[in-house]
Amino acid sequence: MPDLLYLLRKRWKQIVGIVIFSLLIATLIVFLQPRKYLGESTALRASSYTTDKASVFSKNIEGLYSTLGSADDLDMIIGTAQLDTVYLAMTDVFNLVDHYKIKGKPEVLRQKAADRLKKDSWVKKSGFGELKVMVWDKDKNLAAELANGIMDKLQSIHQQLLNESNFSTLSGLRSGAGKIQAAIDSLTAIQLGVGEKNIDMISRLALLEKQRLQYEELIGEYQLMVETKQPALLIVERARPGIKPDRPERLPILVTTALLSLLFALLLALLLEGLESRKAI
Repeated sequence: MPDLLYLLRKRWKQIVGIVIFSLLIATLIVFLQPRKYLGESTALRASSYTTDKASVFSKNIEGLYSTLGSADDLDMIIGTAQLDTVYLAMTDVFNLVDHYKIKGKPEVLRQKAADRLKKDSWVKKSGFGELKVMVWDKDKNLAAELANGIMDKLQSIHQQLLNESNFSTLSGLRSGAGKIQAAIDSLTAIQLGVGEKNIDMISRLALLEKQRLQYEELIGEYQLMVETKQPALLIVERARPGIKPDRPERLPILVTTALLSLLFALLLALLLEGLESRKAI
């Protein structure tokens, strides 16, 4: 195996030339790429127990559960962030077809803009169990607005899902209360028609009235839960316009290019030296 110093002295021009050529190409590519700013929004998962009526109105269990969800609860939200629904909504809100200057058939412009946003976005779970929404864009203000918009859309989708059971229960309670009220009205009309008090009918009316009051109490509690609109995400920090561009990271890219090209040049020089040695033999 040739001595490294000998190899450097003999082929330094080729090695330096490869490194310089690689740096020139990398510099040209890096500086031609548009600089993009990062908008980053952070949130924590709210506990699903906050949408349970018992967690609010029961004194026995209200302190058993944390208001924060676990890190594993974020997986479903991250899965939702992979759907086109979120990005199509942002495309409409921020008119991204014009912003990205998308060209093509009218029927595919919206989807192309959504795909572009999805490519320039990243929704992930941090090592600390936080939900991170990151968006890169040439416009630093729009990058922050898009990150906040995606976070708000995820919030809206999962807030509705979490409260769906309360909506369904409230609808059932109202239907049941209506049937009980109809039964009370019917028995009252019968009693008035008879013109005399009937003990069985009075007992039946008392029982129905008690049930009606119980229904009304439950309806009030579930109505409060529905109107409260418990959040699915707790926003920790909303995205702000970046101070300086985040992409491309020019210096790290050029340093990496220099090191890799130097390694390649040394390996190439070593290969050429070995071929020359074999020819000499």
